[in-house]
Amino acid sequence: MAAFSPQSADDISIATIRALAADVVGKANSGHPGAPMGMAPVAHVLFTRFFNANPKSSKWFNRDRFVLSNGHACALQYILLHLMGYKLSMDDLKAFRQIDSLTPGHPEAGHTDGIEVTTGPLGQGFSNAVGLAIGQAHMAATFNKDGFDLINNYTYVFLGDGCLMEGVASEAASLAGHLQLGNLIAIYDDNHISIDGDTAVAFTEDVEMRFKSYGWETLHVDNGDSDLPSIYAAIAQAQLSKNKPTLIRLRTTIGFGSKQQGTHGVHGAPLKADDIQALKTKFGLPADRSFYVPEETYAAYHAMATKGAKLETEWNSLLASYSEKYPAEYAELTRRISGKLPDGWEKKLPVYKPTDAAQASRKLSEIVLSAIVPVIPELVGGSADLTGSNLTRTKTMVDFQPESTGLGNYKGTYIRYGVREHGMGAIANGLHAYGGIIPFVATFFNFVSYAAGAVRLSALSKHQVIWVATHDSIGLGEDGPTHQPIETAAHFRALPNTDFWRPADGNETSAAYYSALTRKQTPSILSLSRQNLPNLENSSLEHALKGGYVVHEVQGEDLTIVSTGSEVSIALEAANVLTAEGVKTRVVSLPCWSIFDMQPTEYKLSVLRSGAPILSVEALSTLGWQKYSHEQFGINGWGASGPYKKVYEKFGLTGSNIASVGKKVIAFYKQKGGEVVSPLAKAI
Repeated sequence: MAAFSPQSADDISIATIRALAADVVGKANSGHPGAPMGMAPVAHVLFTRFFNANPKSSKWFNRDRFVLSNGHACALQYILLHLMGYKLSMDDLKAFRQIDSLTPGHPEAGHTDGIEVTTGPLGQGFSNAVGLAIGQAHMAATFNKDGFDLINNYTYVFLGDGCLMEGVASEAASLAGHLQLGNLIAIYDDNHISIDGDTAVAFTEDVEMRFKSYGWETLHVDNGDSDLPSIYAAIAQAQLSKNKPTLIRLRTTIGFGSKQQGTHGVHGAPLKADDIQALKTKFGLPADRSFYVPEETYAAYHAMATKGAKLETEWNSLLASYSEKYPAEYAELTRRISGKLPDGWEKKLPVYKPTDAAQASRKLSEIVLSAIVPVIPELVGGSADLTGSNLTRTKTMVDFQPESTGLGNYKGTYIRYGVREHGMGAIANGLHAYGGIIPFVATFFNFVSYAAGAVRLSALSKHQVIWVATHDSIGLGEDGPTHQPIETAAHFRALPNTDFWRPADGNETSAAYYSALTRKQTPSILSLSRQNLPNLENSSLEHALKGGYVVHEVQGEDLTIVSTGSEVSIALEAANVLTAEGVKTRVVSLPCWSIFDMQPTEYKLSVLRSGAPILSVEALSTLGWQKYSHEQFGINGWGASGPYKKVYEKFGLTGSNIASVGKKVIAFYKQKGGEVVSPLAKAI
């Protein structure tokens, strides 16, 4: 292990980062200067000695990944990106936290060049980093060959006390230790300060002992304010740990150099002007200059950028040699990096006829996965300890495990997440961010709520994560209200850039997977039943891929019933009852609202048309159905424990009762008089 070699620009560069942090936050009059000032030394050592990346080619596949989990400290990351030469100018730093700037209040992937994942909600970035590390381990095991160490990057993550207090980080850390992710290096900013003041008021555990119990290597640096050799040695030692992730506990002084250093006063508020001037004077910088960067600082960081460009050139040459010796593997690797799905994969999707046997949509999901996993190797899936219920592990899949466990290997594509729903969701975001992987994850639909923070960041960050969410209503029966998701669909239907699918049969389930796999910037939640669902008379992939379509058509209808999932067949039963009584009833299946909303207005108005009242039926909360129906029937309380058919009867979700409700709706609108206009007919 090479020793630390001082550079003449070290002290002035660290001082520059601290002063820039004060200036950036000060000009915005908003932000968090303390952590950037405290972490300036470790950031400088990492980015001028270890970090391999090419700012001029920020998506180079074998780049090291950096995650700022304590995203409130983003002034630090923006400063580093600017110094390295990413597409972030000094003017961008001056526009910190302003409308439409490239330097928003927390880092946003896809918005700012060089940002790998969106961070801010504490603990999420750390958990994303675990996903990035799993992605590297899997891709390396799959594609590296003797003499071709193509994929060998590290994932570095900065985190603070707040990240460690969040449960999602505990879930991810526990799994990372089990998986022996030696490519993951976490640097914990132990500054003893949170918004409420000294962490002693709420957070006094021994973090190093905790992470040792998870199976991590733990190191510490007691003077993170100025002991650059020890910082360097800790990171170098962490790189040597090949079968354990590493946590480096770095003791720092928040807001180092300011009059308020070491207090919560410098955590989330700008420094006063006189404090900034005194800070600059103390560090030998011109007190009368803002946003000042000496040339030697730029030179130190540009040297690392030049090194990164050279490394990418060498990597491209290695890849070219790889293509000659391993053409099939090369074609597969480059296809996966590009995000292009294999040709003809969609032909593997199952197609059903109405005469085919009724099956639970969770089983239909398993049939789809069994058909497509062999032809889409980038599908890396897992379950939160519910594999046998979610039906997500196909016969061809091998577990992703360290070989030393005897349970699988890193080439494996099935991850045993354990009972860690939130960590699973956040890790999946990191897997997608790494590239070359389409992650799917699974649990009971009710417990996707446990992972809501991660799902929200999937949507915001455009991560293509597929949730297999089984046992999706009161239809799960005996487990009762604690497991029956009444409100969950309304929550995720309200989430922008999220496709919530509730398929009613086999063709709709295949369509949901087709959409989830082709909507590359959108997470999808597949809400799947425990109970058997009959195949519908007018369903097809083409129809379902419009998000909504007419299952049973009649002209001159008295009523339209619109429904999803397991209730569509109940709506059809109700229509049969009404038809026998001379009441003309249409039935519409609306498996995905967000996809339906994208269709042309003319089509939408042909499905949910004017002329007769529209009644929605779903074994969930009715919230949101007002957009698509005149009247709503559902569950606006809790479910119940019992055999699922009995539970459905209790809540009136039977063909006979829905027929009775339908007649009441028809009578009301006839008495009311006037034209019945589609609820979709709106001014805006």
